[in-house]
Amino acid sequence: MAATTRGINKSLLPSAKTRSTIAKRLSGVTGEMTTATVAEMEQRHAWFRRLSAEHRSWVTLVAQAGIDGFVRWFAEPEPSGPVTSEVFGSAPRELARRISLYQTVELVRTTIEVVEDQIDEVMPKADRPILHAAIVQYSREVAFSAAEIYARAAELRGAWDARLEALTVDAVLRGETDETVLSRASTLGWRSTAAAVVVVGPAPDRESAQALEAIRHAAAIAHTDMLGAVQGDRMVVVLGGADLTTPGRAAEVTAGFASVFGAGPVVVGPAVDHLMEAAASAREALSAFRAAPGWPEAPRPVASSDLLPERALSGDGHARRALARDLYDPLRAAGGGLLETLVTFLDQGLSVEAAARLLYVHANTVRYRLRRIHEVTGYSPTDPRDAYALRLALTLGRLLPGSRREEPAEA
Repeated sequence: MAATTRGINKSLLPSAKTRSTIAKRLSGVTGEMTTATVAEMEQRHAWFRRLSAEHRSWVTLVAQAGIDGFVRWFAEPEPSGPVTSEVFGSAPRELARRISLYQTVELVRTTIEVVEDQIDEVMPKADRPILHAAIVQYSREVAFSAAEIYARAAELRGAWDARLEALTVDAVLRGETDETVLSRASTLGWRSTAAAVVVVGPAPDRESAQALEAIRHAAAIAHTDMLGAVQGDRMVVVLGGADLTTPGRAAEVTAGFASVFGAGPVVVGPAVDHLMEAAASAREALSAFRAAPGWPEAPRPVASSDLLPERALSGDGHARRALARDLYDPLRAAGGGLLETLVTFLDQGLSVEAAARLLYVHANTVRYRLRRIHEVTGYSPTDPRDAYALRLALTLGRLLPGSRREEPAEA
């Protein structure tokens, strides 16, 4: 097989002197080629016609630089890989933000096609096969150069977006969600004006950017907005969407990407009305995440409200007050012997018959009151986990100021 130079068979290349002669003839028509290229782009591409005069001049510079670069490369005594960075370096960097990668590909394709047509029209027949073979190689390198420019621009945008997203999530956690933060969130794709939920879990084993993209993909499938960041050994995800207020919906969405987190508990905070209020959800989720080791059998994901006992024991004042306010106080206010029945039932090891004997009531009365306790608090005394929360709520309700009253001794 004949030796090749970056895709061109050397046996097909003429001598350096011949190439130099052909290049001189070619350089005399580069102006015509550029004019023909711009005219063809004007005719073919509506996006080009919509550009301002300044931006069209930038595209013309790129086309001219590409054609001139081809002539210089072809005239080199020792052919090597063409250096195409100067092609796109001739236009301001802003051009990459004005036209897309697809449009750049169209620009390169149109320029090459026009140059090939012009070669057939204005160059001697003997020069045409050589120039056609050379233009194929050169156009490939130009395409690679364009792809590299856009790839680097995408990497820079991605790195900046990641930093902006991390700052936004940090502001949400600290309760500093003002209009500036909302504007940043909107820039990052946050569209929800309704509920928001904060999810906290262990940092992933994989690279953080890949993990966040996997979560973003899962959230998009669930029609949910998402912001996320890795903070030390934990990963924080903020979800947004009107349906997150539906009971169990946030946990359902989180279950779709829970495997992306590292090993350990994944906690879902309560839904709040807006991203501006997400700090409240974050506070509960972070408290529950810290307390989660106290319940290693917890489901994954687990709601922060399901970890109220562990949060209370780990020093979370909000959790202690929630247990007293939402469980103990409603039972005390309901009357009907509910509080006394609960105390007796728990003291008797969750035995209905034993509680009935001590209360001097029928066992069915105890069962009825247990159902009422479930209705009033949302916790079932017959469930061991719920009974644990109710027992702690009784203790906290008796201790916390505002809940200390003599419990009714109703039979």
